[in-house]
Amino acid sequence: MDNATFTTPDLTTFCRLGDLGLVVTGQHLTDERAVLACRPVEPDDWCHHCGCHGQPRDSVVRELAHVPFGWRPTTLQVRLRRYQCTGCGRIWRQDLTCAANPRSCLSNGALRWALEALVVSHLPVSRIAAALGVAWNTANDAVLAEGQRLLIDQPGRLTGVTVIGVDEHVWRHTRRGDKYVTVVIDLTPVSTGTGPSRLLAMVEGRSKDAFKTWLSQQPEAWRDQVRIVAMDGFTGFKTAATEELPTATTVMDPFHVIRLAGDALDVCRRRVQVELHGSRGRKHHPLYQARRTLHTGADLLTDKQQRRLGELFADDRHVEVEATWGVYQRMISAYRTRSRQEGKKVMTSLIDAIGTAVPSSLVEVAKLGRTLTKRRDDVLAFFDHHGSSNGPTEAINGRLEHLRGTALGFHNLTHYIARSLLEAGGFRPDLHPRL
Repeated sequence: MDNATFTTPDLTTFCRLGDLGLVVTGQHLTDERAVLACRPVEPDDWCHHCGCHGQPRDSVVRELAHVPFGWRPTTLQVRLRRYQCTGCGRIWRQDLTCAANPRSCLSNGALRWALEALVVSHLPVSRIAAALGVAWNTANDAVLAEGQRLLIDQPGRLTGVTVIGVDEHVWRHTRRGDKYVTVVIDLTPVSTGTGPSRLLAMVEGRSKDAFKTWLSQQPEAWRDQVRIVAMDGFTGFKTAATEELPTATTVMDPFHVIRLAGDALDVCRRRVQVELHGSRGRKHHPLYQARRTLHTGADLLTDKQQRRLGELFADDRHVEVEATWGVYQRMISAYRTRSRQEGKKVMTSLIDAIGTAVPSSLVEVAKLGRTLTKRRDDVLAFFDHHGSSNGPTEAINGRLEHLRGTALGFHNLTHYIARSLLEAGGFRPDLHPRL
């Protein structure tokens, strides 16, 4: 800053009103807000209808909310001249499209600031509205419309997508209406190591038809370039991807595969618990005490946890839980191997082992084996395709949960979809290239 060149203070330059075609003519400051009197730089005194010169008739004042300075609302009072054509008699007023959209009470600078506050700084709409000094509905409608126009509807937003993830998401927890939506995530940057995942689309409903309809609406060239679809165990997503993306490989995410085994372990533990004690569990029951330890990887167990499991499995009445726990641990070890090929061999042998000839007493293991046998190709495809995990999809689901909490819930699904896309659509570099 020692070599900086200083110029005469200029309020027009400081407030960046020159970019809007305005010049400041006066100011009025209060504790609540700052009001700047402005006028357009260009006179605009020629008739746009017949081309004749116009005579000044009177003037009107249009108020615009502008970028807040020091978190104090700033209002622009723009005085516009009205002219009357000397030829056709038409009356018009000075053009203000470079400063604000027609019928808008926010300047273009305020719109840009609000959009950056929403997308980059993750501020709630209530905070943005308070900073601009406008109503919540005014700020929300203006920012979402600008975000839709500038970011969401930009051409080529879906270009270069080769790996996608699909999952369900609960957008509301009330009983009224459908509470599920289907989210589609771009996993291409994760698979190539070029950046984080981003939200591509959010479709109302959780079904095969919801996902299939969205895929069918995409250009054929885009569908042809998708080579991997990562998903959970829901067969509806599998069927939709197979029908609309016949050349793509469907991959069942490791998180959901492990979850299937974990659910089988929980069901088995509760079943044995009820058979032995007649209840789902009390704090002094060994099976209930070990419910969390059973879900810990064998290589992460502490000495205390190992002793607890040793005492648990020493009881012959818990042999079914021990067998199911062994299947769960083998599945974890398959995904934790250093080599993907080695992990594939472990998983293949596990599916073959529990897919047939399972004792009738191991009801949960038999059911798990049937599921894994049915989705065998999808489970094993993970080991052949790097970056096909659906983990980033779950991460974006977490960001959307945080968004809903920040906004204290949503009532309008259209607004929620727009806010979700702006929140997790990867638009921050578009507004700030250095991010």
